[in-house]
Amino acid sequence: MTIGRIIQGKIEGVVSCQTGATVEEAARLLAKHRIGAMPVFEDGRIAGIFSERDLLYCIAREGAAVLARRVGEVMTAPPITVEPETSVLDALALMTRRRIRHLPVVRHAEVEGFVSIGDLVKHRLELVEAEAEQMREYIRTA
Repeated sequence: MTIGRIIQGKIEGVVSCQTGATVEEAARLLAKHRIGAMPVFEDGRIAGIFSERDLLYCIAREGAAVLARRVGEVMTAPPITVEPETSVLDALALMTRRRIRHLPVVRHAEVEGFVSIGDLVKHRLELVEAEAEQMREYIRTA
């Protein structure tokens, strides 16, 4: 299974911000949408990712004054991305290796979606459950 199959039809729901947004504005977006990260754009291209970790680390370093800074100054950049053709297992391995929880899905410099480790684990669990059910049905009818 590929990432592209998982994100089909989900691009409209991707919450994002611009590099010029303040950290406070970005934090409010994360809280409003109850999400852990979002892509950050500049001139129509993905420039980075702003996550709860970015927020926590910059507040720990600089205190509340950081809320007035621009997201482009504190985001994780450059973003680690995957293509729609990337397999779910390869994406999970990348996330584990790089210790990240979110990946923008990019094709030809265009963001096609945004996946979390939760999205991918949910997909894997559904697949394992379906295979187990098929096995139970096979055994039952054999």
